[in-house]
Amino acid sequence: MKKTLAYFLYTMLVACIVCACSDHLDIIQNYGFDLQTLPVPKTVVQGDTVEIRCQLVKQGDYKEARYFIRSFQTDGKGELHLDDGTLLTPNDLFPLTKDVFRLYYISHSTGQQNIDIYIVDNNGQVVEKSFSFTGESIETVE
Repeated sequence: MKKTLAYFLYTMLVACIVCACSDHLDIIQNYGFDLQTLPVPKTVVQGDTVEIRCQLVKQGDYKEARYFIRSFQTDGKGELHLDDGTLLTPNDLFPLTKDVFRLYYISHSTGQQNIDIYIVDNNGQVVEKSFSFTGESIETVE
C-alpha cells in the first residue's frame, strides 16, 4: 500500500512538473528607453554652434533593437548635425549607431528658435525632447 501511494505521489509530481513546462518562451523585445541630455544654453549667437550631449538610456538590452533620430525646427532657422557630421534634414529618419552621442546646432537666425528631437525605435516607441534658444545677432552681443 505504501509503495502504491509513493508511486502515485511520484507520478503526480512528475505530471505537475511536465505540465508546468511550456514550449513558449517569453522574450522581451520591447524595452522602454529615454534620451538624457546635459543642460544647454538659453541663448545662441547667430552663426555660433551649440553642443547638445545626449545619452540613450535603455531599460533593457535587446540585441535586435534599432534606434533612429528625427528632428523638426518649429521656430527660427538653423542646422542640426550628428557628431559624425551628418546633417539632420527635417522629418527624415537617421540611424543612431551608438548610445552616447552629440548633436550640434548651428544658428542661422535671431529671435526664438525651437527644435524638437524624436528618438524612435524599430518597435514604434517614440521619445521627444525639445530645445529652445533665443537667438542674438553679433551686434547685440558686442
